[in-house]
Amino acid sequence: MATSSRVHSMTAFARTEEAAPWGTLQVEIRSVNQRYLEPHFRLHESLRDLEPVLRETLRTRLARGKVECSVRFESAETVQAPAVNTTRLAAIVEALNAVQQQVPSALAPTALELLNQPGVMETQHLDQDAIKTAAKALFDRALGELIDARAREGEKLAEMIATRLMAVSEQVATVKSLLPQILERQRAQLLERLEIAKTELDPQRLEAELVLVAQKADVDEELDRLTTHVGEVSRQLAEKGPKGRRLDFLMQELNREANTLSSKSVVAETTRCAVELKVLIEQMREQIQNIE
Repeated sequence: MATSSRVHSMTAFARTEEAAPWGTLQVEIRSVNQRYLEPHFRLHESLRDLEPVLRETLRTRLARGKVECSVRFESAETVQAPAVNTTRLAAIVEALNAVQQQVPSALAPTALELLNQPGVMETQHLDQDAIKTAAKALFDRALGELIDARAREGEKLAEMIATRLMAVSEQVATVKSLLPQILERQRAQLLERLEIAKTELDPQRLEAELVLVAQKADVDEELDRLTTHVGEVSRQLAEKGPKGRRLDFLMQELNREANTLSSKSVVAETTRCAVELKVLIEQMREQIQNIE
């Protein structure tokens, strides 16, 4: 049964097999992450002309990944063994009996001589159309199982990313809650340095210095963008269809804001939060490389 997961991994494996009177077919499909769809086929010699059809089937159902497809065929030995045409043999025996009735002295042929008569021995031929039809159906089944496996793995990736997104939001909330305290601490530190230096600044100059310090520490814009990007990642995870490239782009944007936050940091608390953000983003980015 196909899963309803909206996130599909690019890493999976599927194997199907079918035995029939004419032999055994085996299909294996394995996929790993790749920027584009990159299929590779290894087909039994008698099935090589199926590659365009199988390639098109793959293209319509997968968007990304390096996909290796193998179709093996082993014919049943009994199928290719010669068989006796009993109708032809009976006709020859009947004719020989008629000859012996007319010519009693005629020698009866040996069994080997009978088998060597034209049309007595027949070589059975494999039904190539039936084998190719079965191979296509088996490939479709294997591909369906591969997609289901990619979806199951995708569900796990989505859960992991969702957990990291929550942690990112917690770090953003922590920095926001610290901002008033950080700004007040910076103001007190500046006044303390001025007191130690025994320097008196013009009130307007002092206010300008405080404003400059506040601007350097103001990360509201970065925090807002982080929140926006987190929301967009969550939205993409809920969308249908391939999304790996968009998620990868969003990870770049999240990392950009985390770096800006780190560069603006003037206290240990925001530095710690920025480092934690970058760790969380990198963990998500590594897993997103596997998402279709």
